[in-house]
Amino acid sequence: MAESASLLHGLLDEIFMFEILVRLPPKSLLRCRAVCHAWRGATSDRDFLVAHHARQPSLPLLYTEIDDPPSIDIITPFPCDHRADDKLQSVAQLSGAHDFFPVACCDDLLVFTTCGGDCLSICNPATRQYARLNQLDDFTVLGMYPHSPTSEYRFCVCPETDAQSGFYVFTLGSDQEPRHIGAHAKGLWQQQPVLLRGSLHWYTERLIMVFDTTAELFRQMRSPIDPGHAKADLFEMGDLLGIYSLNEEETIVHVWVMQDYEGQVWASKARVELPIAELSVQFENFHGFWYVEVAYWDDDVLVLVKIDKDSLLELDIDGKLVASLHRRFLCHSGLRLKQSLVSHTCFPALEDYVHLSSDQIVMF
Repeated sequence: MAESASLLHGLLDEIFMFEILVRLPPKSLLRCRAVCHAWRGATSDRDFLVAHHARQPSLPLLYTEIDDPPSIDIITPFPCDHRADDKLQSVAQLSGAHDFFPVACCDDLLVFTTCGGDCLSICNPATRQYARLNQLDDFTVLGMYPHSPTSEYRFCVCPETDAQSGFYVFTLGSDQEPRHIGAHAKGLWQQQPVLLRGSLHWYTERLIMVFDTTAELFRQMRSPIDPGHAKADLFEMGDLLGIYSLNEEETIVHVWVMQDYEGQVWASKARVELPIAELSVQFENFHGFWYVEVAYWDDDVLVLVKIDKDSLLELDIDGKLVASLHRRFLCHSGLRLKQSLVSHTCFPALEDYVHLSSDQIVMF
């Protein structure tokens, strides 16, 4: 900055912007723009917004669906003291003439199916940029990733009607059709991938499929899970890869963490036995049916137990109940969002691109 204290008296602009403002969540930063013209200009600078995006946490995403009118509310257990029912905060709400369902997320970009799953759309909730992904209408999105050599966002997809034809890659904003890269897509559409160490990871029965997002090639990794489990899946643990499995009755959860990525060395982290009797007494709607997942929230590994369409319980790795989240039709997406106020230049190249108004998308 040319002047030493033009934004806040007694404090250097560089410190004020890149040590204080850069740490604010997008909602608070947008409010700062109303203070004065100098603050608005400083917080609209692209270099500052890129630095601001780098400071944002990766937020786990939940969602609720509303039938009339069809809409979806993307919410997150944020800030850090998420173990309270009133700490669920809305990130975006989309409504219109069609149903919405989140299928992929990368950095600040959310991908939805619409029209009963026949169409795909993409948006940045913070900037309200929204567009249809018409070139992917006949494809299933397996994962989305940043391609580091080109700084492009790309999709790994497979055809809806012929999954055995293999994998394709599509570049966001390109006028080209998806590019075929070979291989087979068996089973990958059933799981959300984990993006870690520049690769997408899927658990598929007895092994882990890995897609190198730079070379755009597949390889396999070994899994610590033996056959015969009712369910298993991967999850992100900060900069580590985690995996969990359930027994046939879905009452015991085993959790592993990959201690050595290159050597593919796994270590057991926890064996969680669900307190079924206690939960049945505490929650009237716990009638013997539940759905279990494992997630990493706020530096903790949590067991998520969905007991009805509106309730999600959080248990720690000791099996103790730490929170119960309630919202109509509450679901865990398995996705994570890293919010950004940077406008993506690729959006105007997409068909049906619009900048949504406040009555079409409501943030925060």
